[in-house]
Amino acid sequence: MVRADRAAPATAPPSRTAIERQGVQTGLGKRLAVCRTRQRAQGRRRAGLESGALRGRAGLRLHEYLYFQVLSPGDIRYIFTATPAKDFGGVFNTRYDQIHLVPADPPEACGELNNGVFIQDQIALVERGGCSFLSKTRVIQEHGGRAVIIADNAYDNDSFYIEMIQDSTRRTADIPALFLLGRDGYMIRRSLEQHGLPWAIISIPVNVTSIPTYEMMQPPWTFW
Repeated sequence: MVRADRAAPATAPPSRTAIERQGVQTGLGKRLAVCRTRQRAQGRRRAGLESGALRGRAGLRLHEYLYFQVLSPGDIRYIFTATPAKDFGGVFNTRYDQIHLVPADPPEACGELNNGVFIQDQIALVERGGCSFLSKTRVIQEHGGRAVIIADNAYDNDSFYIEMIQDSTRRTADIPALFLLGRDGYMIRRSLEQHGLPWAIISIPVNVTSIPTYEMMQPPWTFW
């Protein structure tokens, strides 16, 4: 039986300070814990930026993160961070200056898609849940997608990245599969719904080491 999805076990979080242990039940304690978690995540991102240019196994990949920018709609014209699947899927061997990011219908993409014709030769935005990460990737691949971005179904997740792994079925996938924070995925879909648009236009992958104002171009709901 295939699990709903497969993620590597999360490592134990670092021990809290005495203040956090005593105040975790209070609003101040909770905010302090969240703030420190976000600061650690931001530090890991910056470490990735300082590691050098894009690299990977014959593809464009920056350390453990990969970046893309939404070009349209304009209200979410930010640079987003995603993490490639750990042990399945391909890599980006080319850069797409403009390509459609199409929300899958149904969002979980565990079977036949109602809008599969629009995903062909484009990139699909999929929601976590219902089937394995690998199953979603294969569905998008079978519909001719160039890659899949799988957003967490926890819409308040703005800092915790899931490590996507194989589902033990011995199947494979050739297209890149990326994990996106739930908050980012929700905001992209919400913007498209507000504008009545069937897709966003993105550039992927983006080499953020060449962007001096990178931090100013991050989503305002992240790390604040």
